[in-house]
Amino acid sequence: VQLVESGGGLVQPGGSLRLSCVASGFTFSSYAMNWYRQAPGKERELVATITSAGGSTNYADSVKGRFTISRDNRKKTVYLQMNSLKPEDTAVYYCYWWDSRRGDSWGQGTQVTVSS
Repeated sequence: VQLVESGGGLVQPGGSLRLSCVASGFTFSSYAMNWYRQAPGKERELVATITSAGGSTNYADSVKGRFTISRDNRKKTVYLQMNSLKPEDTAVYYCYWWDSRRGDSWGQGTQVTVSS
């Protein structure tokens, strides 16, 4: 299993970024996918989850109304659209997959920095 994130960078408060995670090594369309983040000195936290077909999503309270998770099963890619970014959104963002029999896998992470 391989998860490769991209799309991070430096953005001013109020700005937007779109993260992508390309997956391989498993049947992407059969699994829910997740985005996590970890800020300096803090524990990793779940940001958003999307079901296998994309019909249901869930978000951390801190990002509701600002972030949108989506997926393209043909491209084996999950996205995180982040709008109205705040300095407290600064973190390394990770894509995450889990299977009850095969275990789990993390991407390498992509750095998002929100600063003026």
